[in-house]
Amino acid sequence: MTQSTVEGAARAAEAIPSVHRSILVVGGGIAGITAAVEAAEAGYEVYIVEKSPYLGGRVAQLNKYFPKLCPPYCGLEINFQRIRKEPRVRFFTLAEVERLSGRPGRFEATLVLHPRYVNDRCTACGDCVRVCPVDRPNAFNYGMGTTKAIYLPHEMAFPMKYVIDGAACKLTECAKCVGTCGYGAIDLTMQPRTLTLQVGAVVVTTGWKPYDATRIDNLGFGTYPNVITNVMMERLAAPNGPTKGKILRPSDGKPVESAAFIQCAGSRDVNHLGYCSGICCLASLKEATYLREQNPNAKAHIFYIDLRTPGTYDFFARKVLGDPNVSIMKGKVARIVEDPATRRLTVEAEDILSARKTRLTVDLVVLATGMVSSLDGTRLPAGVGLDGDSFVVPDASSDGIFAAGCARSPVDVATATQEGTAAALKAIQAIQGAVRR
Repeated sequence: MTQSTVEGAARAAEAIPSVHRSILVVGGGIAGITAAVEAAEAGYEVYIVEKSPYLGGRVAQLNKYFPKLCPPYCGLEINFQRIRKEPRVRFFTLAEVERLSGRPGRFEATLVLHPRYVNDRCTACGDCVRVCPVDRPNAFNYGMGTTKAIYLPHEMAFPMKYVIDGAACKLTECAKCVGTCGYGAIDLTMQPRTLTLQVGAVVVTTGWKPYDATRIDNLGFGTYPNVITNVMMERLAAPNGPTKGKILRPSDGKPVESAAFIQCAGSRDVNHLGYCSGICCLASLKEATYLREQNPNAKAHIFYIDLRTPGTYDFFARKVLGDPNVSIMKGKVARIVEDPATRRLTVEAEDILSARKTRLTVDLVVLATGMVSSLDGTRLPAGVGLDGDSFVVPDASSDGIFAAGCARSPVDVATATQEGTAAALKAIQAIQGAVRR
C-alpha cells in the first residue's frame, strides 16, 4: 500500500463521524433508573437527567406498590445500590434537556443544570433547617404540610443531600444557613449552567403527574379539606408522610372511620381526561386495605363505573371485596357536600344497578384522579412525537429515541420496569446499528 493510499484512508476515516456508545435517559423515575442500570451493566455509558432534586419519581411517594405490596424502597434501594456501584452511570438532578439534535449513534444533547445551592460536602445533618426562617409547601407530600426553604426532599432521598428552593429562599439577603453549616456545603451564588453530551441513543422516561382535581368542580377538591386525591392518600398512609402513616382527617386530625373512594375522577370524561389510566381501580382497592388495616371497624365504600383489575390482579380485587367492611357501588357521583359543623361529607350518586339515587355520609373522600403525561404543556426535544394526550408515540419518534413507562401510556410499576429494560435493549441495538452503517 502506497503512502498516498494510507493518507487517503486516514482522511476518509476522519471524515466519518464517530458513533457514541453512550445513552441519555431523560427522567429518573423507576422506568428511567431501570433502563440506565440495565444498559450500564451491559457495558454502555449512561447519563440520567432528572428535573427534580432526587431520583425515584412518583414511586418514591407511594406507601406500597404492586405486585408485592411492599414499600417503594424495597425496589428503589436495590437500584440505587446498583447506581452507586456502577461507574458507567452518571446522573444529573435539577436538570433538563434544552436541545437535542442528531441521529442514531450521533446525538448531541444540551442540558440546563439548575442551581441546588448545596454542594457535595453536605452530610444531611439538618443544622441548616433549624435556622431557616422561610416555609414552603411540601411538594413531596402534595402540599400537605410545609418544609423550610432549605430541605431534604424526603428521608430516603437519593442523593442524600439538601436542596434550596430558589423561589422561596431569600438567598444572600438571609444567608443564615451559610453561617450555620459547618461543612461549607451551601453556596448561595450558584448559577444555572449548561452541559453538552454526545450520545448514541435516547430513552424518554419522563413519567406522569396527577390530574388537577381542582378542575372537577362538583367533587369539592380544594373547597373541602377532607376531599383528597389518591396520591395524597398514599402519603397519609406512608410512614414518612405528613401524619407518620396515620390516616387522619386533614380538617381536624381525627382518625377516619369511613371513607368513600370515587373512581374515574376526571377520567373517561370528554371535559377532562378522555382515557382510562388503567391502574386507578387497583389503587383504590389497595388504599381501602390501608384504612382497614389501621382501623378494624372502619368502612370503605367504592363508587365505580367499571371495576378494572386486569390479569393476575383480579385475585387481589376478590380478596379486598371479600371484606364485609368494603362495599362497592356502580354509579357516577353527582356531587359532594360538606356539613360545615362536622366537616363530614355526603356523597350523592346514582346507583346504576338499582336505578336509584343514593346518599352516603363519610369522614373522608378519596378521588381516584388519572395519570397525565409529564410532557403535557412542555417544550419537546426534536424528534419526540406525542399523541393527543401528550404521550410519546413510538412510530412518531425518530430512530434512536425510545420511550418507556408512563411517558408512553399510564402503566403500573411492574410494567414500567419491564418497559425500561426493553428500552435499554432498543437503545443498545440502535447504537450497534449505527456502528454497522
